Amino acid sequence: MMTFKVTQAGYTITADVQQIGPDLLITITGGDHPHIGTVTTFGVATELATVRFPSHDGRLHKDDVLATTLMQQIRSQVAGSCTITAGVHIDQISQQQINAAAPMARVLGQQIKLWLQQQPVTASAPQYYGQTEQPK
Repeated sequence: MMTFKVTQAGYTITADVQQIGPDLLITITGGDHPHIGTVTTFGVATELATVRFPSHDGRLHKDDVLATTLMQQIRSQVAGSCTITAGVHIDQISQQQINAAAPMARVLGQQIKLWLQQQPVTASAPQYYGQTEQPK
């Protein structure tokens, strides 16, 4: 597990990254009320997909913008699948803080990409029974 942080415009966004075999689990949080607003997934063999959860007032969270921005930075380093949960809420957010969010996610993505380049996947490939084999 590795933690990355970036602070700008009066708030911090954190990305916790966990390698699970060839896969990645990334949790993006920050602001005054961290939460899980969206879940974004992609992989070597799968396209990007996002689930957006409703907020307290019924609107759907937009944290997938952060996840997608970060994903664009790290995609080439992902060896398996990647799941990104994201939830950043700043009370009474300013336009300056909104404008800072995507660049902050890009910086986190660049930090994570560099870390991944230094952490090669060492998991062995899973083994399966052949078509004519059964467990003993």
